[in-house]
Amino acid sequence: ERVHAVIIDAGSTGSRVLAFTFFKSLTDSSLKLDDELWHEVKPGLSSYADDPIEGAKSLLPLLELAKSSIPPQNWASTPLVLKATAGLRLLPDEKAEALLMEVRKLLASSGFHTTENSVGIMDGRDEGIFSWFTVNYLMDRVSGDPRDTLVALDLGGGSTQITFVPVEDETVKKTPEEYLTSISLLHKNLNLYTHSYLGLGLMAARASVLLQHKGEDGIIRSPCINPIIDHQWTYGGETYTIRGPEEAKYQEIHGQAGRLSENRPVADHASCVKACVQVISDKVHAPHELKGREVIAFSYFFDRATERGLIDPFKGGELTIQEFLNAAVQTCNIPNVEQPLACLDLTFISSFLTTGYGLKGDTTIKLYKKIDNYEVSW
Repeated sequence: ERVHAVIIDAGSTGSRVLAFTFFKSLTDSSLKLDDELWHEVKPGLSSYADDPIEGAKSLLPLLELAKSSIPPQNWASTPLVLKATAGLRLLPDEKAEALLMEVRKLLASSGFHTTENSVGIMDGRDEGIFSWFTVNYLMDRVSGDPRDTLVALDLGGGSTQITFVPVEDETVKKTPEEYLTSISLLHKNLNLYTHSYLGLGLMAARASVLLQHKGEDGIIRSPCINPIIDHQWTYGGETYTIRGPEEAKYQEIHGQAGRLSENRPVADHASCVKACVQVISDKVHAPHELKGREVIAFSYFFDRATERGLIDPFKGGELTIQEFLNAAVQTCNIPNVEQPLACLDLTFISSFLTTGYGLKGDTTIKLYKKIDNYEVSW
């Protein structure tokens, strides 16, 4: 028989609905994924911290889409769950709770099956575990040898997660105890390494890097920003003016016959790396065995790679860490008013993978948004 489930992922930069249809086996009750609806609205719930009623209303289009994909006679038996992630974890408790209260009211009147536990803030550890399970399930790596499972790297707006099955004793010995957990999966126990770094998601990291260079006049003049840029950036309810350094850096561009054709203004990649490393260093644990494992990365890792043309936006693909590093240098050398923060984003990502997780330039990582046409998401 067909069964359905609806999940709303309330992320820091947007809310997404996933409406699943499964075939349920009548013999052993196992589920096989048949169909999936996915849609996103922006901004995220946390942007409505001062107007929780409007925040709840922002989810209405997602609920309507879910209803359109599931027969009305099945609504009452279809579980509906909303889990918020780092955006709400970063809010003051009373603001987060006010938002969740309005969302509970909305979901209770949706016609779907809800309970008092249907709405809440997801623990970062669970976020990592669910993402890990999703990618390994879709790549058919769950039921075999744990050594064949993939390391899952997720980069959100407010937090970033790493989850994998440790296969080396040294990893278990040298890992902080709170990073290790045990889950039951397909009738066997699996030990997992999982951790969520709150504040090291891409948007939160942008803020930490940029605010190092905030002047007394309130203007941010960052080496990660090209000197030609004058940009308004909003984060956490604050709007910042962002520019390149007052003392602009230039690169000589030589044309035919070696003649100087222009002095091009560039962002200072080396200084940007230093600013990113300052945000990352001493905060990230680098498990030694990562170097020999298959790694899959998604969310903003994927988005920024496709924006630079490094991988196919529809198929995904593989990249070396060195290609990420090279792309960061190239991006910082190109004045780009359309993507004023591209140099910072790629420099942070490449610094995080190398300085943070200790990955070497020749390490290959897989980057996907979809696997077999299904979204890579918890």
